Amino acid sequence: MDIPRNWRLRTQRYALVGEECDHCHSKIFPPRDICPDCGLEAKAHYAFSGKGEIYSFTVVHDPPTGYEDQAPYAIALVKLEEGPIVTAQLTDVDSAQVAIGMPVEMVTRKLRAEGEEGVIHYGYKFRPTLARA
Repeated sequence: MDIPRNWRLRTQRYALVGEECDHCHSKIFPPRDICPDCGLEAKAHYAFSGKGEIYSFTVVHDPPTGYEDQAPYAIALVKLEEGPIVTAQLTDVDSAQVAIGMPVEMVTRKLRAEGEEGVIHYGYKFRPTLARA
């Protein structure tokens, strides 16, 4: 990933910052500037709680280039408490323990290292939580 794009996406990756529609109050992630519900402009920043539950998941056994050392790993659709569904890798859990409806929370973790220099890319993943706050 190029440096300008990495800086542009850092708030989404580290803090789950999206947008809230000023008109219909839908919560939007990732930011789109146009609300997918009402079609009007949505530019108000909104910081998501990072809490949600697993909506669906799969286990990756044959990963793409750069992720071979992590396989097998679980990827989930996480329905955030505020409504949007995000795709993310699960961490701190054995793939056999993952279940639909499992409560999870966002954490910042290493996604991968890139190139011979070993540039590390961080971003959000989700881990199980014991209880809702």
